[in-house]
Amino acid sequence: MLRKKSVDELSGSLSLLNGRRLYLRPLSLNDFDEWREVRRSSVDWLTKWEPKSQPGQPDTVEDRQAFSARCTMRSREMQLGNSYGFGIFVNGHFGGEINLNSIHRGAQQSAYVGYWIDERLAGNSYMPESVVVIMGFAFEQLGLHRLQVSIIPRNTASRRVVEKLELRDEGIAQRYLEINGVWEDHIRYAITAEEWQVRRDELLATWIY
Repeated sequence: MLRKKSVDELSGSLSLLNGRRLYLRPLSLNDFDEWREVRRSSVDWLTKWEPKSQPGQPDTVEDRQAFSARCTMRSREMQLGNSYGFGIFVNGHFGGEINLNSIHRGAQQSAYVGYWIDERLAGNSYMPESVVVIMGFAFEQLGLHRLQVSIIPRNTASRRVVEKLELRDEGIAQRYLEINGVWEDHIRYAITAEEWQVRRDELLATWIY
């Protein structure tokens, strides 16, 4: 049976989550320059799939202080167990992010997975590897029961990630999230702890070991 770790245990174990070719860790202010460079170079690749910035909202790409506040907020959310955010590092360099968002406990024990990657690294299967790392963390350390990934149907790059992992397609949620100023339909992909237990060895052998 999976055992849910305490907040104190998790705080001491989040320095690195290792994959085969990459590792995940929480971002800090020291990552700002690399993070900014990646966000600048991939701006057209990324922003069409993201919520539109609100007027007056600080620009974390260009404002070091705003990025610092973002890191502080993410750290606090991890301490509270509400969400967990990680940078993806390939060959020691920042290459994207993957997050467990909106963690629900109680009867639900679920979270949403969100991710993005540097356009220059796309197509190398770094993201499926990262998702398997985060699934192991979610099911085996957090003790969650269900993970969901929600993707706009025409976002073929993101869909390739979950299709490579053969996550279950649960159908389309209409006008599910506001993306770049438009309420977009999303395909919901999911995996449960029971499915993870059945597929764990296969997924780890393919993507991690």
